[in-house]
Amino acid sequence: MPRRHRTDNLVAAGLMSMYLKFYAKILRPVRLRTNNYALSIGSACCGKQPPPPPPARPPLNDVVPSLSFKSSTILNHVAATRISLFSLSSPPRTTIPFLSFSSVNSPAASDSEITEDFPSKQGPLKPGLYLVGTPIGNLEDITLRALRVLKSSDIILSEDTRHSGKLLQYYNIRTPLLSYHKFNESQREQVVLRRLQGGEIVALISDAGMPGISDPGMELAKLCVEKNIPVIPVPGPSALVAALSASGLPTNEFTFVGFLPKHAATRRERLMVSANNPTTQVFFVPPHKLCQFLEETCSIFGQSRRCVIAREMTKLHEEFWRGTIGEAKEAFTTHQPRGEITLLIEGVKVSEGEAFSESQLENELGELISKGHSLSMAVKLVATGTSMKRKAIYSLALEKFGKHASDDKH
Repeated sequence: MPRRHRTDNLVAAGLMSMYLKFYAKILRPVRLRTNNYALSIGSACCGKQPPPPPPARPPLNDVVPSLSFKSSTILNHVAATRISLFSLSSPPRTTIPFLSFSSVNSPAASDSEITEDFPSKQGPLKPGLYLVGTPIGNLEDITLRALRVLKSSDIILSEDTRHSGKLLQYYNIRTPLLSYHKFNESQREQVVLRRLQGGEIVALISDAGMPGISDPGMELAKLCVEKNIPVIPVPGPSALVAALSASGLPTNEFTFVGFLPKHAATRRERLMVSANNPTTQVFFVPPHKLCQFLEETCSIFGQSRRCVIAREMTKLHEEFWRGTIGEAKEAFTTHQPRGEITLLIEGVKVSEGEAFSESQLENELGELISKGHSLSMAVKLVATGTSMKRKAIYSLALEKFGKHASDDKH
Protein backbone atom coordinates (compact mmCIF):
# COMPACT_ATOMS: atom_id res chain seq x y z
CA MET A 1 0.00 0.00 0.00
CA PRO A 2 1.43 3.43 -0.90
CA ARG A 3 2.74 5.52 1.99
CA ARG A 4 0.28 8.33 1.28
CA HIS A 5 -2.68 5.98 1.64
CA ARG A 6 -1.31 4.55 4.87
CA THR A 7 -0.95 8.10 6.25
CA ASP A 8 -4.53 8.97 5.30
CA ASN A 9 -5.83 5.84 6.99
CA LEU A 10 -3.91 6.61 10.16
CA VAL A 11 -5.30 10.16 10.26
CA ALA A 12 -8.85 8.89 9.69
CA ALA A 13 -8.48 6.30 12.42
CA GLY A 14 -7.06 8.90 14.76
CA LEU A 15 -9.95 11.29 14.12
CA MET A 16 -12.50 8.51 14.74
CA SER A 17 -10.80 7.56 18.01
CA MET A 18 -10.68 11.19 19.08
CA TYR A 19 -14.39 11.70 18.33
CA LEU A 20 -15.37 8.59 20.31
CA LYS A 21 -13.40 9.81 23.32
CA PHE A 22 -14.87 13.28 22.96
CA TYR A 23 -18.44 11.94 22.68
CA ALA A 24 -18.07 9.61 25.66
CA LYS A 25 -16.47 12.16 27.95
CA ILE A 26 -18.04 15.49 26.94
CA LEU A 27 -20.88 15.51 24.43
CA ARG A 28 -23.06 12.72 25.87
CA PRO A 29 -22.89 13.98 29.50
CA VAL A 30 -23.69 17.52 28.34
CA ARG A 31 -26.74 16.36 26.43
CA LEU A 32 -27.95 14.35 29.42
CA ARG A 33 -27.45 17.29 31.78
CA THR A 34 -29.19 19.67 29.37
CA ASN A 35 -32.18 17.35 28.96
CA ASN A 36 -32.43 16.86 32.72
CA TYR A 37 -32.24 20.62 33.18
CA ALA A 38 -35.08 21.18 30.70
CA LEU A 39 -37.20 18.54 32.45
CA SER A 40 -36.50 20.07 35.86
CA ILE A 41 -37.52 23.53 34.59
CA GLY A 42 -40.77 22.13 33.23
CA SER A 43 -41.50 20.36 36.49
CA ALA A 44 -40.69 23.46 38.50
CA CYS A 45 -42.97 25.63 36.35
CA CYS A 46 -45.87 23.19 36.70
CA GLY A 47 -45.35 22.92 40.46
CA LYS A 48 -44.69 26.66 40.82
CA GLN A 49 -41.24 26.01 42.25
CA PRO A 50 -38.13 28.01 41.34
CA PRO A 51 -36.04 26.27 38.65
CA PRO A 52 -32.63 24.87 39.62
CA PRO A 53 -29.46 26.64 38.54
CA PRO A 54 -28.00 25.63 35.15
CA PRO A 55 -25.43 22.79 35.12
CA ALA A 56 -21.80 23.71 35.45
CA ARG A 57 -19.67 23.49 32.34
CA PRO A 58 -16.55 21.30 32.48
CA PRO A 59 -13.38 23.29 31.98
CA LEU A 60 -11.62 23.08 28.65
CA ASN A 61 -8.36 21.94 30.24
CA ASP A 62 -9.99 18.65 31.29
CA VAL A 63 -10.41 17.63 27.67
CA VAL A 64 -7.47 18.86 25.65
CA PRO A 65 -4.69 17.21 27.76
CA SER A 66 -6.42 13.81 27.51
CA LEU A 67 -6.08 13.70 23.73
CA SER A 68 -3.16 11.71 22.41
CA PHE A 69 -2.74 13.62 19.16
CA LYS A 70 0.07 16.13 18.84
CA SER A 71 -1.23 17.94 15.78
CA SER A 72 -1.96 21.58 16.70
CA THR A 73 -4.51 21.82 13.90
CA ILE A 74 -6.57 18.95 15.33
CA LEU A 75 -6.36 20.33 18.87
CA ASN A 76 -7.51 23.75 17.74
CA HIS A 77 -10.36 22.18 15.80
CA VAL A 78 -11.45 20.17 18.85
CA ALA A 79 -11.32 23.21 21.12
CA ALA A 80 -13.35 25.33 18.71
CA THR A 81 -15.88 22.54 18.23
CA ARG A 82 -16.27 22.05 21.98
CA ILE A 83 -16.81 25.76 22.62
CA SER A 84 -19.41 26.06 19.85
CA LEU A 85 -21.24 22.99 21.13
CA PHE A 86 -21.47 24.40 24.64
CA SER A 87 -22.70 27.75 23.35
CA LEU A 88 -25.48 26.01 21.43
CA SER A 89 -26.52 23.60 24.17
CA SER A 90 -26.52 26.09 27.04
CA PRO A 91 -29.79 27.05 28.75
CA PRO A 92 -31.37 30.30 27.51
CA ARG A 93 -29.95 33.48 29.04
CA THR A 94 -31.65 36.73 29.93
CA THR A 95 -31.43 39.19 27.02
CA ILE A 96 -29.89 42.58 27.84
CA PRO A 97 -32.28 45.35 26.72
CA PHE A 98 -30.93 47.94 24.30
CA LEU A 99 -31.93 51.59 24.03
CA SER A 100 -34.80 52.08 21.64
CA PHE A 101 -35.25 55.15 19.45
CA SER A 102 -38.96 54.49 19.12
CA SER A 103 -39.69 56.81 22.04
CA VAL A 104 -38.29 59.75 20.07
CA ASN A 105 -40.11 59.02 16.83
CA SER A 106 -43.38 57.98 18.45
CA PRO A 107 -46.08 60.66 18.67
CA ALA A 108 -47.15 59.27 22.05
CA ALA A 109 -43.68 59.60 23.58
CA SER A 110 -43.62 61.86 26.62
CA ASP A 111 -40.81 64.14 27.73
CA SER A 112 -40.14 61.86 30.70
CA GLU A 113 -39.69 58.85 28.38
CA ILE A 114 -37.17 60.69 26.25
CA THR A 115 -35.35 61.90 29.35
CA GLU A 116 -35.27 58.37 30.77
CA ASP A 117 -33.72 56.88 27.64
CA PHE A 118 -31.32 59.77 27.06
CA PRO A 119 -30.68 61.47 30.41
CA SER A 120 -29.75 65.14 30.26
CA LYS A 121 -27.12 66.61 32.54
CA GLN A 122 -29.17 69.81 32.72
CA GLY A 123 -32.30 68.16 34.07
CA PRO A 124 -35.71 69.76 33.44
CA LEU A 125 -35.80 72.70 31.05
CA LYS A 126 -35.80 76.11 32.66
CA PRO A 127 -37.69 79.09 31.21
CA GLY A 128 -35.78 81.13 28.67
CA LEU A 129 -34.91 81.57 25.00
CA TYR A 130 -33.44 78.43 23.40
CA LEU A 131 -31.46 78.89 20.17
CA VAL A 132 -31.88 75.48 18.53
CA GLY A 133 -29.73 74.29 15.64
CA THR A 134 -31.64 72.48 12.89
CA PRO A 135 -30.43 70.33 9.95
CA ILE A 136 -28.94 72.06 6.92
CA GLY A 137 -30.26 69.35 4.61
CA ASN A 138 -30.38 65.90 6.16
CA LEU A 139 -33.16 65.56 8.73
CA GLU A 140 -31.17 62.90 10.60
CA ASP A 141 -28.59 65.50 11.66
CA ILE A 142 -30.82 66.95 14.37
CA THR A 143 -29.68 66.24 17.93
CA LEU A 144 -31.62 64.41 20.62
CA ARG A 145 -31.43 67.46 22.85
CA ALA A 146 -32.90 69.62 20.10
CA LEU A 147 -35.85 67.24 19.78
CA ARG A 148 -36.41 67.37 23.53
CA VAL A 149 -36.29 71.17 23.63
CA LEU A 150 -38.63 71.57 20.66
CA LYS A 151 -41.09 69.10 22.17
CA SER A 152 -41.00 70.74 25.61
CA SER A 153 -41.22 74.38 24.47
CA ASP A 154 -44.36 76.44 24.87
CA ILE A 155 -43.85 77.99 21.44
CA ILE A 156 -41.37 77.75 18.55
CA LEU A 157 -40.28 80.85 16.64
CA SER A 158 -39.58 79.92 13.03
CA GLU A 159 -38.13 81.82 10.09
CA ASP A 160 -40.51 79.99 7.72
CA THR A 161 -43.36 78.08 9.36
CA ARG A 162 -44.03 76.03 6.23
CA HIS A 163 -40.43 74.89 5.98
CA SER A 164 -40.05 74.19 9.70
CA GLY A 165 -43.44 72.47 9.79
CA LYS A 166 -42.02 69.63 7.69
CA LEU A 167 -39.26 69.07 10.25
CA LEU A 168 -41.68 69.05 13.17
CA GLN A 169 -44.09 66.76 11.34
CA TYR A 170 -41.27 64.32 10.57
CA TYR A 171 -40.50 64.00 14.29
CA ASN A 172 -44.14 64.22 15.44
CA ILE A 173 -43.63 67.47 17.37
CA ARG A 174 -46.85 69.40 17.88
CA THR A 175 -45.57 72.56 19.59
CA PRO A 176 -47.24 75.72 18.17
CA LEU A 177 -45.25 77.67 15.55
CA LEU A 178 -44.96 81.45 15.30
CA SER A 179 -43.33 83.17 12.33
CA TYR A 180 -40.24 85.23 13.13
CA HIS A 181 -38.22 86.70 10.25
CA LYS A 182 -36.42 89.88 9.26
CA PHE A 183 -39.64 91.58 8.14
CA ASN A 184 -41.50 91.20 11.46
CA GLU A 185 -38.67 91.04 14.02
CA SER A 186 -39.51 94.37 15.64
CA GLN A 187 -43.22 93.50 15.97
CA ARG A 188 -42.60 90.05 17.41
CA GLU A 189 -39.94 91.06 19.94
CA GLN A 190 -42.30 92.62 22.48
CA VAL A 191 -44.75 89.72 22.23
CA VAL A 192 -41.98 87.20 22.75
CA LEU A 193 -40.48 89.18 25.63
CA ARG A 194 -43.79 89.21 27.49
CA ARG A 195 -44.07 85.44 27.15
CA LEU A 196 -40.48 84.94 28.28
CA GLN A 197 -40.96 87.23 31.27
CA GLY A 198 -44.06 85.19 32.10
CA GLY A 199 -41.90 82.09 32.59
CA GLU A 200 -42.44 80.34 29.27
CA ILE A 201 -39.96 78.26 27.28
CA VAL A 202 -39.43 79.74 23.81
CA ALA A 203 -37.41 77.96 21.11
CA LEU A 204 -35.99 79.83 18.11
CA ILE A 205 -35.07 77.99 14.91
CA SER A 206 -34.07 79.08 11.42
CA ASP A 207 -34.59 77.36 8.09
CA ALA A 208 -31.21 75.66 8.45
CA GLY A 209 -28.31 75.73 10.89
CA MET A 210 -27.95 77.89 13.98
CA PRO A 211 -30.23 80.92 14.50
CA GLY A 212 -28.53 84.30 14.45
CA ILE A 213 -25.75 83.21 12.06
CA SER A 214 -26.74 85.01 8.84
CA ASP A 215 -30.31 84.36 10.01
CA PRO A 216 -32.82 86.13 12.30
CA GLY A 217 -32.21 85.86 16.02
CA MET A 218 -29.30 88.16 16.84
CA GLU A 219 -31.46 91.10 17.91
CA LEU A 220 -33.80 88.95 20.01
CA ALA A 221 -30.87 87.30 21.80
CA LYS A 222 -29.32 90.73 22.45
CA LEU A 223 -32.60 92.03 23.85
CA CYS A 224 -32.99 89.01 26.15
CA VAL A 225 -29.48 89.51 27.50
CA GLU A 226 -30.28 93.15 28.26
CA LYS A 227 -33.47 92.07 30.10
CA ASN A 228 -31.60 89.36 32.08
CA ILE A 229 -33.60 86.60 30.38
CA PRO A 230 -31.64 83.33 30.02
CA VAL A 231 -30.41 82.61 26.48
CA ILE A 232 -29.53 78.92 26.07
CA PRO A 233 -27.78 77.61 22.93
CA VAL A 234 -28.66 74.12 21.69
CA PRO A 235 -25.76 73.44 19.27
CA GLY A 236 -26.50 71.79 15.98
CA PRO A 237 -25.47 71.60 12.31
CA SER A 238 -23.68 74.55 10.72
CA ALA A 239 -22.90 75.03 7.03
CA LEU A 240 -19.93 77.21 8.00
CA VAL A 241 -18.24 74.57 10.16
CA ALA A 242 -19.19 71.65 7.90
CA ALA A 243 -17.69 73.27 4.79
CA LEU A 244 -14.60 74.49 6.61
CA SER A 245 -13.82 71.10 8.16
CA ALA A 246 -13.95 69.29 4.80
CA SER A 247 -12.40 72.03 2.65
CA GLY A 248 -8.75 71.10 2.99
CA LEU A 249 -7.90 74.77 3.58
CA PRO A 250 -6.34 76.05 6.83
CA THR A 251 -8.85 75.90 9.68
CA ASN A 252 -6.78 77.19 12.60
CA GLU A 253 -7.84 80.72 11.66
CA PHE A 254 -10.69 81.82 9.43
CA THR A 255 -12.94 84.81 8.76
CA PHE A 256 -16.67 84.30 8.32
CA VAL A 257 -17.95 86.93 5.89
CA GLY A 258 -21.38 85.43 5.20
CA PHE A 259 -23.54 87.06 2.53
CA LEU A 260 -21.98 90.03 0.77
CA PRO A 261 -23.76 93.42 0.53
CA LYS A 262 -26.00 94.02 -2.48
CA HIS A 263 -24.49 97.45 -3.26
CA ALA A 264 -21.64 97.01 -5.75
CA ALA A 265 -19.25 99.55 -4.20
CA THR A 266 -19.75 98.23 -0.67
CA ARG A 267 -19.38 94.67 -1.88
CA ARG A 268 -16.13 95.45 -3.69
CA GLU A 269 -14.78 97.20 -0.60
CA ARG A 270 -15.54 94.13 1.51
CA LEU A 271 -13.88 91.83 -1.02
CA MET A 272 -10.74 93.98 -1.00
CA VAL A 273 -10.50 93.60 2.76
CA SER A 274 -10.90 89.82 2.43
CA ALA A 275 -8.33 89.64 -0.37
CA ASN A 276 -5.64 91.07 1.92
CA ASN A 277 -6.56 88.88 4.89
CA PRO A 278 -4.19 85.97 5.70
CA THR A 279 -6.98 83.76 7.09
CA THR A 280 -9.36 81.47 5.19
CA GLN A 281 -12.37 83.48 3.99
CA VAL A 282 -15.85 81.89 4.17
CA PHE A 283 -18.76 83.27 2.13
CA PHE A 284 -22.42 82.34 1.69
CA VAL A 285 -23.33 82.73 -1.99
CA PRO A 286 -26.80 82.36 -3.57
CA PRO A 287 -26.58 79.98 -6.56
CA HIS A 288 -27.86 82.56 -9.06
CA LYS A 289 -25.07 84.99 -8.04
CA LEU A 290 -22.15 82.56 -8.14
CA CYS A 291 -20.90 83.63 -11.60
CA GLN A 292 -20.97 87.31 -10.65
CA PHE A 293 -19.18 86.52 -7.37
CA LEU A 294 -16.43 84.57 -9.16
CA GLU A 295 -15.88 87.39 -11.67
CA GLU A 296 -15.48 89.95 -8.90
CA THR A 297 -13.21 87.76 -6.77
CA CYS A 298 -11.12 86.86 -9.81
CA SER A 299 -10.34 90.53 -10.44
CA ILE A 300 -9.65 91.30 -6.76
CA PHE A 301 -8.11 88.08 -5.37
CA GLY A 302 -6.40 87.00 -8.58
CA GLN A 303 -6.91 83.81 -10.58
CA SER A 304 -4.37 81.63 -8.77
CA ARG A 305 -5.89 81.75 -5.27
CA ARG A 306 -7.24 78.37 -4.13
CA CYS A 307 -10.95 78.06 -3.40
CA VAL A 308 -13.52 75.43 -2.43
CA ILE A 309 -17.18 75.48 -3.45
CA ALA A 310 -19.36 73.38 -1.12
CA ARG A 311 -22.83 72.70 -2.49
CA GLU A 312 -25.86 70.74 -1.25
CA MET A 313 -24.04 69.66 1.92
CA THR A 314 -25.51 66.65 3.78
CA LYS A 315 -27.96 66.10 0.91
CA LEU A 316 -28.08 63.43 -1.79
CA HIS A 317 -26.11 65.46 -4.36
CA GLU A 318 -23.47 66.86 -1.99
CA GLU A 319 -20.49 68.28 -3.88
CA PHE A 320 -17.13 69.78 -2.96
CA TRP A 321 -15.46 71.49 -5.92
CA ARG A 322 -11.77 72.34 -5.42
CA GLY A 323 -9.45 74.40 -7.58
CA THR A 324 -8.36 77.99 -8.22
CA ILE A 325 -10.66 80.99 -8.60
CA GLY A 326 -9.80 81.17 -12.29
CA GLU A 327 -10.68 77.51 -12.81
CA ALA A 328 -13.92 77.96 -10.88
CA LYS A 329 -14.88 80.90 -13.09
CA GLU A 330 -14.45 78.76 -16.21
CA ALA A 331 -16.19 75.73 -14.69
CA PHE A 332 -19.34 77.53 -13.55
CA THR A 333 -19.76 79.99 -16.41
CA THR A 334 -21.57 77.47 -18.59
CA HIS A 335 -24.00 76.14 -15.98
CA GLN A 336 -25.65 77.51 -12.85
CA PRO A 337 -25.48 75.18 -9.84
CA ARG A 338 -28.45 74.51 -7.59
CA GLY A 339 -28.71 74.69 -3.83
CA GLU A 340 -27.15 77.00 -1.27
CA ILE A 341 -23.41 77.45 -1.68
CA THR A 342 -20.65 77.95 0.86
CA LEU A 343 -17.52 79.29 -0.83
CA LEU A 344 -14.11 79.30 0.84
CA ILE A 345 -10.99 81.12 -0.37
CA GLU A 346 -7.52 80.67 1.06
CA GLY A 347 -5.95 83.65 2.79
CA VAL A 348 -3.23 85.79 1.30
CA LYS A 349 0.30 84.55 1.93
CA VAL A 350 2.79 86.79 3.71
CA SER A 351 5.17 86.59 0.78
CA GLU A 352 2.40 87.88 -1.48
CA GLY A 353 1.89 90.85 0.82
CA GLU A 354 5.60 91.64 0.77
CA ALA A 355 5.65 91.46 -3.02
CA PHE A 356 3.18 94.35 -3.47
CA SER A 357 4.90 96.85 -5.71
CA GLU A 358 4.55 100.60 -5.50
CA SER A 359 2.48 100.64 -8.67
CA GLN A 360 0.08 98.05 -7.25
CA LEU A 361 -0.37 100.06 -4.07
CA GLU A 362 -0.90 103.20 -6.10
CA ASN A 363 -3.58 101.51 -8.21
CA GLU A 364 -5.40 100.19 -5.15
CA LEU A 365 -5.30 103.56 -3.40
CA GLY A 366 -6.40 105.43 -6.50
CA GLU A 367 -9.37 103.13 -7.04
CA LEU A 368 -10.58 103.51 -3.46
CA ILE A 369 -10.16 107.29 -3.42
CA SER A 370 -11.98 107.63 -6.73
CA LYS A 371 -14.97 105.84 -5.18
CA GLY A 372 -15.26 108.38 -2.38
CA HIS A 373 -13.12 106.92 0.40
CA SER A 374 -11.01 109.24 2.48
CA LEU A 375 -7.25 109.01 2.26
CA SER A 376 -6.91 107.43 5.71
CA MET A 377 -9.66 104.87 5.00
CA ALA A 378 -8.07 103.92 1.68
CA VAL A 379 -4.72 103.43 3.41
CA LYS A 380 -6.36 101.30 6.10
CA LEU A 381 -8.07 99.05 3.55
CA VAL A 382 -4.93 98.57 1.48
CA ALA A 383 -2.73 97.95 4.54
CA THR A 384 -4.94 95.12 5.83
CA GLY A 385 -3.13 91.80 5.49
CA THR A 386 0.11 93.25 4.08
CA SER A 387 3.50 93.25 5.72
CA MET A 388 4.04 96.94 5.00
CA LYS A 389 3.50 99.42 7.78
CA ARG A 390 0.50 101.71 7.45
CA LYS A 391 2.74 104.73 7.92
CA ALA A 392 4.73 103.84 4.79
CA ILE A 393 1.56 103.36 2.75
CA TYR A 394 0.18 106.64 4.07
CA SER A 395 3.34 108.47 3.01
CA LEU A 396 2.99 107.01 -0.47
CA ALA A 397 -0.66 108.05 -0.59
CA LEU A 398 0.18 111.62 0.41
CA GLU A 399 2.87 111.75 -2.23
CA LYS A 400 0.61 110.48 -5.00
CA PHE A 401 -2.83 111.79 -4.02
CA GLY A 402 -2.21 114.51 -1.44
CA LYS A 403 -3.40 117.28 -3.74
CA HIS A 404 -6.59 115.46 -4.75
CA ALA A 405 -7.69 113.71 -1.56
CA SER A 406 -8.32 114.78 2.00
CA ASP A 407 -9.16 112.96 5.19
CA ASP A 408 -12.54 114.63 5.50
CA LYS A 409 -13.70 113.31 2.14
CA HIS A 410 -16.29 110.53 2.48
